[in-house]
Amino acid sequence: MTGGTTRVWAPAAARVDLHLPAAGEVRPMARGEGGWWTAPGLAHGTDYAFAIDGGAPRPDPRSAWQPAGVHAPSRTFDAARHRWADAAWAGRDVRGSVVYELHIGTFTAAGTLDAAADRLDHLADLGVDMVELMPVAAFPGEHGWGYDGVGLYAVHEPYGGPAALQRFVDAAHGRGLAVCLDVVHNHLGPSGNYLGEFGPYFTERHRTPWGPAVNLDGPDAAEVRAFVLDSVVRWLRDFHVDALRLDAVHTLADDSPRHLLAEMSDVVAELAADLGRPLSLVAESDLNDPRTVTPTAQGGRGMTAQWADDVHHALHTVLTGEHHGHLVDFGSTADLAHALRRVFVVDGRASLFRGGPWGRPVPPGTDGHRFVVCASNHDQVGNRALGDRPSASSSPGVLAASATLVLTSAFTPMLFMGEEWGAYTPFLFFTDHAEPWLAQAVREGRAAEFGGADWTGIYGHEVHVPDPQAPASFTASRLDWTEAAEPGHRRLLDWYRCLIALRRAEPALGDGDLDRVSVVHGEAWLVMSRGDLRVVVTWGDGPQEVPVDGAAPGTTDVLAAWDPVLVTVGTVTLPGPGGAVVRVPPS
Repeated sequence: MTGGTTRVWAPAAARVDLHLPAAGEVRPMARGEGGWWTAPGLAHGTDYAFAIDGGAPRPDPRSAWQPAGVHAPSRTFDAARHRWADAAWAGRDVRGSVVYELHIGTFTAAGTLDAAADRLDHLADLGVDMVELMPVAAFPGEHGWGYDGVGLYAVHEPYGGPAALQRFVDAAHGRGLAVCLDVVHNHLGPSGNYLGEFGPYFTERHRTPWGPAVNLDGPDAAEVRAFVLDSVVRWLRDFHVDALRLDAVHTLADDSPRHLLAEMSDVVAELAADLGRPLSLVAESDLNDPRTVTPTAQGGRGMTAQWADDVHHALHTVLTGEHHGHLVDFGSTADLAHALRRVFVVDGRASLFRGGPWGRPVPPGTDGHRFVVCASNHDQVGNRALGDRPSASSSPGVLAASATLVLTSAFTPMLFMGEEWGAYTPFLFFTDHAEPWLAQAVREGRAAEFGGADWTGIYGHEVHVPDPQAPASFTASRLDWTEAAEPGHRRLLDWYRCLIALRRAEPALGDGDLDRVSVVHGEAWLVMSRGDLRVVVTWGDGPQEVPVDGAAPGTTDVLAAWDPVLVTVGTVTLPGPGGAVVRVPPS
């Protein structure tokens, strides 16, 4: 928007006016080709808005800066003003990285990008490779998860605005950390969504859980697709972001000959070649379809990686015994063993939760690093009735067992902020809508979503779902960094550091070849073989004597153990829940 031309796409408009509130001016714009309207460019820091056919002034659909909120005028932002200090940064591919998901608003007490940057040394010391930010696109109110964003090119002002994101990325790169940005292309929130006034950004040809779908395959879809693709390029190029996590791509309704994701993959691959550094696209998809990560040249969507929730579900149900709702298809140690080797548990078989067959098997030879797995993430914690983490009900040993399997797996592991020290603070669902009708709709929707689950049975007591609009739901979700220094929490933090360092030091643990992973298991134990290493995990009460092929005193090296282990011929005994990594001699 700064520079030579001010532009906006409004193909059906008979008139478009450029409003400049600081100067008290209204300037008519000139109609151009393809439904674009133009006016002379504006200097950095100029407030402006567009009015369609004499209507109310609206923010720029491609606004980079909304300093007064999503309903107010836009402000021009010159991304080239930042003096980058990351010239030596070579980039990092998400595949095989240790990823750390965080929410800017609750990661620190200040809730800003600058405050989060002050905590990056903690992540570097932990051994993290890539920091994943939950959505920072401008959304209504002060605080929220960010998935109801409406300013998809802007950075939420309470987080610090666009310049703060540039500073954060620069600071991360200076510490050897890549940055992944969570972006939402499948819908906009209801408050502050003015796209429909400008053009056919949405269509009734498809419906999504949020209403009409983004228009990716109907009339004028080319400009809507460009709106999405240009935003992708902008984050990666102008903000030096290394990866994008794409929210719920299964809801991107697109019957075009070339799916938006495939086009996006090829656009990003070309940009990566131009920039000379790797760029990654990570899809969240619940289809359990490996075609999501199949290269476009082979007919796939071409995503670098995708979230694999089945691994979480298989792990969580075994360690907690929970089988409600979306977890109903999981629960056996055999499911967990299958997930560790083949990713998807529901891979074409009948699904009780889906009501029929679901998913596809992952073909042999598929790189395990293409699948991002976790023991916790914002969804799996925040979409519980009380937003409680595993640490609220699991022993430190069980938490250690969970971390052991995730961090030594053949996948790309991801942690959720505070997980590394077993944070007790919840991560609740919270919003800050000013409109009473919308606030009430969110409350009622949340209550209805949880209405079918037996939360009393899960928690052992009557449960009242916290009000998402209550300020306490937001403040309770802030991390308490003082916990990390407490002895019990510090021990778990040290275990995470140990496992991440071991993953980096041992080539067998850094190998993404799923065909070289084997698993044996019992009722409350599991052994995962990674080359000459054996990852031994137990979660039952009391000592567990676990059969480990090749184990013997004097020839088996214990590389890491949550508690001291006893190695005998053919067995490794753990004194209680926990994990160990041992090296056995070649057979």
